[in-house]
Amino acid sequence: MYLHYMFIYHLFYLLQMFYFLHNMFSTGMGSIDNSSEENYSSEDEIVDDDNYNILLTATVGMVTEYYTKYIEKEPCRTSYQTGYKFVSEILHGNPYRCQQQFRMEKHVFINLCMELKIKYGLKASRYIPVEELVSMFLMILGHGFGNRMVQERFQHSGETVSRYFTHVLNAVLRMSKDIISPLDKEFKNIPSKIRDDHRWWPYFKDCIGAIDGTHIPVKISPSKQVPYIGRKGIPTQNVMACCDFDMRFTFVCAGWEGTAHDTRIFLDAIHRKELQFPHPPRGKYYLVDAGYPHMLGYMGPYKGERYHLPDFRRGSQPKGMHEIFNHAHSSLRCTIERTFGCWKSRWRMLSTMPNFSYHKQVQIVVASMAIHNFIRNHAIKDLEFQPYDDNEDLLSSDCLEINEPQEELSAEQSQILGNREMDILRDHIASQLIAR
Repeated sequence: MYLHYMFIYHLFYLLQMFYFLHNMFSTGMGSIDNSSEENYSSEDEIVDDDNYNILLTATVGMVTEYYTKYIEKEPCRTSYQTGYKFVSEILHGNPYRCQQQFRMEKHVFINLCMELKIKYGLKASRYIPVEELVSMFLMILGHGFGNRMVQERFQHSGETVSRYFTHVLNAVLRMSKDIISPLDKEFKNIPSKIRDDHRWWPYFKDCIGAIDGTHIPVKISPSKQVPYIGRKGIPTQNVMACCDFDMRFTFVCAGWEGTAHDTRIFLDAIHRKELQFPHPPRGKYYLVDAGYPHMLGYMGPYKGERYHLPDFRRGSQPKGMHEIFNHAHSSLRCTIERTFGCWKSRWRMLSTMPNFSYHKQVQIVVASMAIHNFIRNHAIKDLEFQPYDDNEDLLSSDCLEINEPQEELSAEQSQILGNREMDILRDHIASQLIAR
């Protein structure tokens, strides 16, 4: 009723404007002096009529546009297949459809919805249940859908899609604080991957995980792109992560510029208490590649020798103590690269990031890692994890990348970082490997 009153008011206003303009036009023509009247021909009268008709047509057009836009709006989202019906159909249909659409098994999806609802404060709206909110979020994250595609699929407005994407993102970020962390907080247990494989047992029995970095494309203003354009040639953020040997992320530090060196990010992460980095206990260590410091608690390979697995696969078998160690080290450390590969292949949005704020793009990286861990914790037979579980030697595209050389630490810095102890341990493991 209010809109109809507003329509009448605006219609009256437009008619007044028309009347005023018409009178002004008529008055202006009436002020022509007598000498001009003699020259005022019938052609001028035709021009006056044309101007009048144009003015009348413009007024009617404005009235019509206002009426159709605000009074008798034509509904846009009128599909019988609403978002709620779509989600219900997926959850009651073939299990494979849920993995395709929502990127996880049915029971994992239901558990995720319950977890976000009960523990992390995700609330349904008046008309949209939590399951539909989460499914919209997963479709965007998993398939890189734009806002318009989600509007059409779920029959909601663009504002609704955007608003609830942010709501779900915030809930997942709250979950990430709990789920992106080691399951074994004190690192007392030996990972089964090491314990059950003669290639690494007992040589790496004190290894608790692997650390590496990866680059995720970002959308950023051209005036601010320079610090973000590194070896990829496009703007990226450099993301450092730790993982255990079950392909779960145990720590993430996202948001660094693409040109930032791995060593700089690493040293900042382990020294900032607020980041809560899971430091290795005395006698335990992470595996790192040559881009990171070889120091107490972090074991790197021998430099100046073959290291990356593609190098060994293309060439001869490893020879000598250093190459044999590097091959074993690389074979175990590539778990982090396999984890990156599985994570990226699930979430298409990571390679086609939309024009969100940079802060939000960083949040999306962390949230996607949190859901990656949630799936790993609850999945029975996941489409993305299964190939890696079936084939321990399967390499992702990240394993085939060779990072650019990083600046080496000086002798003084190395002593301060305490890598002498790690040198002794590395030599001991290498001698055991060559003697087996």
